[in-house]
Amino acid sequence: MAPLPQYQPDSDRGLTSEQLASYNQNGYLIIPDALSPTVTAALLAETHRMLDTFPLDTHPLTRFSTGETSAHVDDDYFLTSGDKIRFFFEEDAFDPTSGALTKPKHLAVNKIGHYLHELSAPFRTATVTRRHAAIARSLGFGDPRILQSMAICKQPEIGGRVPPHQDSTFLYTDPPSAVGFWIALEDARAENGCLSFARGSHRRTQIRSRFVRKTGGGGTEFVEVDGKRFPEGAHDNSSEGEDNEMKEEMEGKGDEEHGNQEEEEYTLGEVKAGTLVLIHGNLLHKSESNRSGSSRFIYTFHLIEGENVYDGRNWLQPPSENGFTKLYK
Repeated sequence: MAPLPQYQPDSDRGLTSEQLASYNQNGYLIIPDALSPTVTAALLAETHRMLDTFPLDTHPLTRFSTGETSAHVDDDYFLTSGDKIRFFFEEDAFDPTSGALTKPKHLAVNKIGHYLHELSAPFRTATVTRRHAAIARSLGFGDPRILQSMAICKQPEIGGRVPPHQDSTFLYTDPPSAVGFWIALEDARAENGCLSFARGSHRRTQIRSRFVRKTGGGGTEFVEVDGKRFPEGAHDNSSEGEDNEMKEEMEGKGDEEHGNQEEEEYTLGEVKAGTLVLIHGNLLHKSESNRSGSSRFIYTFHLIEGENVYDGRNWLQPPSENGFTKLYK
């Protein structure tokens, strides 16, 4: 194997005051050229290597669903993937009648997850870095833990739409603390399904439901959040009048269970390969389907605050007694 590329440029640099202010205001931050072309190419090559070499004959052909056209994926292959590298197919990669794959396997996989940051040397090298630790410090993390990582392969022609969602719904802590580190491995454009963001929605949209394992085993479900619905101190800078008004809205109809998520105004996030996008766990974001002839491969991992409560109901459970991967060394 060739030597792993070193990801060291500006390694101790966190966010500038302007970047932090933009993130706090908008709920996301686009950082161009965060990864060098060498590192970006190495991660893309590793993704293609995994797609080319995983065995199809022993695969359960688990399909990844966003829940828009069918139930969220919830089989054992998915639920036991927290400490493994596993492959999940696009729903449209199968013939609706026969159930047979209609695409070669490397053009049929939706995502690879969820332990790339530990089991793949190139991805670990590009994940557990001093630069990412510095960014986490800028965001106020005391003990950031990497709990999942994924290569998402929005395939040509069949790449599925991802409806508006909040990452903390799927990675809930009490209080919410998830932040996504989303890295483009290829140019992401409107035509191949780039991200779109409901700017500022993290400040007005609470986490109402969470994705959990069903009580007694056997699949997953969404349940109402009975803990905190915004991160700690999220409204500390509000005036008393503004804070009371916001609380009244939250306790009233507010953003009733996905009610106005599609009606939000979304801003396209077209980016070049090597760009890092930070995504607040309460931010509504989405991506459209890819009907173009070009893929949109990305790598993403998520941090949570290790000091916050992460309970046994969450679908993703710590892979060992040592817990999720520490970012601070």
